[in-house]
Amino acid sequence: MREWKPANYNSVSPYLICRDAEAVIAFLTTTFRADVLRRMDRPDGSLMHAELRIDDSIVMLGSGAAAAQPEEVHVHIYVRDVEAVYARALKAGGTSVQEPVRKRADDDRRAGVRDGSGNVWWIATQ
Repeated sequence: MREWKPANYNSVSPYLICRDAEAVIAFLTTTFRADVLRRMDRPDGSLMHAELRIDDSIVMLGSGAAAAQPEEVHVHIYVRDVEAVYARALKAGGTSVQEPVRKRADDDRRAGVRDGSGNVWWIATQ
């Protein structure tokens, strides 16, 4: 155990500032079967910060404040079955960026889906 970080956390985790953090949490829990580990709300009940586990990784996100405005990001994630996860992502309200495909120079079969806040999730299976 390392005393300088929470147990079972990566040393590096993406932090997404989202226009609609609640929608992104719903998208991640449906698409990737993410577990919400921690959630901190503002006094008005809006989301300030959340941490979700997807497989062996942590994704942190917030809804932004005056100092941290939402920006669209790209996140790459390996999954067991790219077609199944891609289908769940579309059902969860995602928009297709790229259907599952394997390109000649790549061992991965990869798809891309944009969530409701504009983030693109690159989903791959090798």
